[in-house]
Amino acid sequence: MTRFALTVVRHGETRLNKEKVLQGQGVDEPLSETGFQQAAAAGSFLKNVLFTHVFSSDLTRTRQTIHGILEKSKFCKDMTIAYDSRLRERRYGVAEGKPLSELRAMAKAEGKECPVFTPPGGETLDQVKMRGKDFFDFLCQLILKEAGQKEPLSPEVPGNCLESSLAEIFPLGNNCSPESHVAYGHAGLAASVLVVSHGAYMRSLFGYFLTDLKGSLPATLNRSELAAVSPNTGISLFIIDFEEGGEPEVHCVCMNLRDHLNGGN
Repeated sequence: MTRFALTVVRHGETRLNKEKVLQGQGVDEPLSETGFQQAAAAGSFLKNVLFTHVFSSDLTRTRQTIHGILEKSKFCKDMTIAYDSRLRERRYGVAEGKPLSELRAMAKAEGKECPVFTPPGGETLDQVKMRGKDFFDFLCQLILKEAGQKEPLSPEVPGNCLESSLAEIFPLGNNCSPESHVAYGHAGLAASVLVVSHGAYMRSLFGYFLTDLKGSLPATLNRSELAAVSPNTGISLFIIDFEEGGEPEVHCVCMNLRDHLNGGN
């Protein structure tokens, strides 16, 4: 059994976020001043976490956010960032660049509600989910392959150090306890992955984890919270257990955490 940690962060605020204008993929708005501050705050919150892999959507607002996070890191400042178009926001077609209220009006005219409604030229929810599944499957196979090479994924960073750096700020509980290591037959995390993406995309990905893969939630969360979009730079952590040919087991440690935005760090 191979285990890794997946930390997912939404990008910082843009001017259009604040104005409730849809950006999707076609409106590549940079971060606002507040967005840069949020990225720096997320970076300070995560500064002691050891990451072995870093991925980001290739849009401007996510690129700027991942740089803002890594600038604060004690260990990952110089890590190579893999930009992946599969992590882009949902495409909203003709609704991109228009207020969210217009999308709702378009949906109402069709007798539907957001987010189920797909505007002309936009992606369906199933298409967004398949992009997320494709990226997640790729990630699992990448980590399985690297773990099979029997070489450390990061020099002088054993799995227990990856865990302890996460445990400083996240309520890992039984997800990374010594007992669970024995039960799953491994010594610790094979990798710790950081991903920066977008609100609607993240909601779809988390829905896939917890509904399709029947992932577990901590007692403090309930499934109704899946409908909520992460706040800008909201942080979510999952522990993934999987093996070749099997379906991954997903354990949600926290979702849409915003402690860093409330002066929590």
